[in-house]
Amino acid sequence: MKKFDYLIVGSGLFGAVCAHELHKRGKRCLVLEKRAHIGGNVYTEETEGINVHKYGAHIFHTSEKRVWDYVNEFAEFNNYVNSPVARYHGECYNLPFNMNTFTKLWSDVFTPAEAERRIAEERGESYTAEPKNLEEQAINLVGRTIYEKLIKGYTEKQWGKPCDRLPAFIIRRLPVRFTFDNNYFDDRYQGIPIGGYTKLVEKMLEGVEVRLGCDFTEKREEYLAAADRIIYTGAIDRYYNYRFGALEYRSVRFETEVLDLPNFQGNAVVNYTASDVPYTRIIEHKHFEFGKQPKTVISREYSSAWNLGDEPYYPVNDEKNGALYRKYRALADGEKNVFFGGRLGQYKYYDMDDVILSAWALLSSLD
Repeated sequence: MKKFDYLIVGSGLFGAVCAHELHKRGKRCLVLEKRAHIGGNVYTEETEGINVHKYGAHIFHTSEKRVWDYVNEFAEFNNYVNSPVARYHGECYNLPFNMNTFTKLWSDVFTPAEAERRIAEERGESYTAEPKNLEEQAINLVGRTIYEKLIKGYTEKQWGKPCDRLPAFIIRRLPVRFTFDNNYFDDRYQGIPIGGYTKLVEKMLEGVEVRLGCDFTEKREEYLAAADRIIYTGAIDRYYNYRFGALEYRSVRFETEVLDLPNFQGNAVVNYTASDVPYTRIIEHKHFEFGKQPKTVISREYSSAWNLGDEPYYPVNDEKNGALYRKYRALADGEKNVFFGGRLGQYKYYDMDDVILSAWALLSSLD
């Protein structure tokens, strides 16, 4: 006899939302987590009184009031606004690209009209009506100076390929503003949960049985026999034992250190856009919560190639991998009692609000 109504593989945001809502419906849920902690990649751990984003920075932002109201049921959010800075050799620039960036780049540019004219001049003969790659798309958007200083090196480190070999769509959402506004996101609601994301996920999982350090694939048949239905948030190709081959990802390596000083870089996020700097950015975690601690914690992020066994971070959504994913998706669509969700289960990069909306969409289909 089955003990659980639902087995939920993964305790990240998608799995936690599903577990919480199904538990409210009176369903018996078991959450399996292969790591030693809950929360997936939004996990935060306290070091020197600072909530450290162990798997990279996560800033919650959304324009959906219902999503904002929902997450505020589990945690109080502060008013952090994401305003990253870019360093290129001995220069610093505001991100996203805005009038602060343009006036710093060009000493004779002061107005939006002047900035637009300068970008149009730089675009010049390089303009491509139908950009075929990221380089052409970037030059179309912001001209060659910004591309060379603030996009090219960072992007090639991030993806491990030259920009002229990357698809154009990667950069189509790049914010470009002709106002003096350093807020990276346009969303109405934005912030960080006070006390860290782990406490938010803990609240979601209250009353639900969670087993840590349990890899679904190692006892697959036993776990499948324990529940009527499965919500699987791991890698879809791994669920099917890589039947058609492995999907590609980019991975990230972190070097985190505690520094005996109160303030290292004056901002939560500083991108390093020059190709000769090996890391893509430095995160100073205390600034997410306006910390005043006597010490600080920083993390250098190094984008890296992904191999089986590494932690997957960013799906490589190119034509080849899209075709491969569709094969796995066809298998998933044939399942009656197994449902795939989240970044790995759906092979898609999600913002956190989109994760919640996607989980709600699945839940609405379940009786």
